Amino acid sequence: MSTMIEFMKTMFVNGKGLAAWISLLLAVNVVGSLLFINTLEGQVVLAALVAGALAQTALFAAKGFVRLLGVGHVFWVPLMPWLWSRLDEFPPSGPFGYWVAAVMILNSMSLLIDVTDVVRYVRGDRTPHLRSHA
Repeated sequence: MSTMIEFMKTMFVNGKGLAAWISLLLAVNVVGSLLFINTLEGQVVLAALVAGALAQTALFAAKGFVRLLGVGHVFWVPLMPWLWSRLDEFPPSGPFGYWVAAVMILNSMSLLIDVTDVVRYVRGDRTPHLRSHA
C-alpha cells in the first residue's frame, strides 16, 4: 500500500497540468465506474482501471517513475474496441452515454501518450522523468 501512495504522490507533485490530467482520468474512470457499477460497462472499466493501477504500481516499485509505466494501461487496449462494440446497446445521450464517450475519448488519448512513452523507454530513455514527492 505504501508503494501505491508513493506512486500517487509522485504523479501529483509534477506540475498542475499532469495533476489535472490524472485527476480527470481518475474522475472519469473511478467515479464514473462507481456511479454506473450496476452496468457491465461500469464493472469492466473499473476492473481494467484496477488491473492497470496494480501493474503500474508494480512497475513503479521495480523501476521508479519511468516511461515504461504506460504499459500499465494495456488493459485499456481491449477495453476501447469492446466499449465501441457496445454503443448500440444504450442511448448515446444522457449521463451513461456521455460517460462511456468520455471514457473512450480520454483513455484513447492516454493510450497515445503511453505508446509514445513506452517506445521512448524501449529506445533507451530509461531515466525517471518525474521528480519524487520529497
